[in-house]
Amino acid sequence: MAVGARPLVPSRLAPGGVAHGSRRTPTSRIGGFIALTKPRIIELLLITTVPTMVLAEQGWPATWLVVVTLIGGTLAAGGANAINMVVDRDIDKLMPRTQGRPLVTGLVQPREALVFAIALEVVAFAVLWVWANLLSAVLALSATLFYVFVYTLWLKRTSTQNLVIGGAACAVPVLVGWAAVQNNVTWTPVVLFVVMFLWTPPHFWALAIRYADDYRAASVPMLPAVASLEVTVRKMVAYTAVMVVGTLVLWPVAELGLVYGISAVVLGALFLWGTIDLGRNPTAQRSMRVFGYSITYVTLLFAAMTIDVFVQHGF
Repeated sequence: MAVGARPLVPSRLAPGGVAHGSRRTPTSRIGGFIALTKPRIIELLLITTVPTMVLAEQGWPATWLVVVTLIGGTLAAGGANAINMVVDRDIDKLMPRTQGRPLVTGLVQPREALVFAIALEVVAFAVLWVWANLLSAVLALSATLFYVFVYTLWLKRTSTQNLVIGGAACAVPVLVGWAAVQNNVTWTPVVLFVVMFLWTPPHFWALAIRYADDYRAASVPMLPAVASLEVTVRKMVAYTAVMVVGTLVLWPVAELGLVYGISAVVLGALFLWGTIDLGRNPTAQRSMRVFGYSITYVTLLFAAMTIDVFVQHGF
């Protein structure tokens, strides 16, 4: 920890201040391969895809196109996550939070996982190219390449900016969703991309605050593991504030109405207050509260965007 770092107050939810949430360890081969894809992360990515498609269509797109885009996006994200597990299996052994992953327990072998991941990427590209368009397929593949080569292989182990720059991969699904409908990329999806890019650091740093000891043990320079809590929270507040501004820029750019606008203001204010409150009351419990709210924030913001489109243009 940096000199002058303010220690995280142990959470009362975990005895002895060990703030490790429970993780289900897969026991079957099928379960192991599914775990490689990190399904919970995929769910979060898909939350942003469908509303963006609705915005691009100004109503509900063809259901078959929604299904195809979700399948392609799921396979692409799953393949990227599986490659990430192959690369990170050495540090996963060192962190209690990840010691139940299938490559650490030996349930799945690295070569099997890599073949599985590449197969997912090939099928994902084919699905999007054949049934959506080439642009959406290329964007999905670019997210995988960025996530693997820029974030996983380079930045994650070398820079505190790993999540800041690597977060770009998590923001690409909005571009994929828009491109699947419009076969182009305009200012509206670019602003959405920026919003999600800015959302990623405060979202994940909130989790990393609780598991900072894990990252130190594995020598992974996540910001909360190498900087003081004050520095981490200050950066979280800054990114959150700029992100909220981005959501307000989207309001006129996408020609959205009051449903979205009011929701963006209220939800953004709550997110910003949560990060400020974490700095004033640094506990593991509060850091996880911010992490949980960050997911709720994205879900409700994109839901409000969807409802706004339906109110203006009908289902």
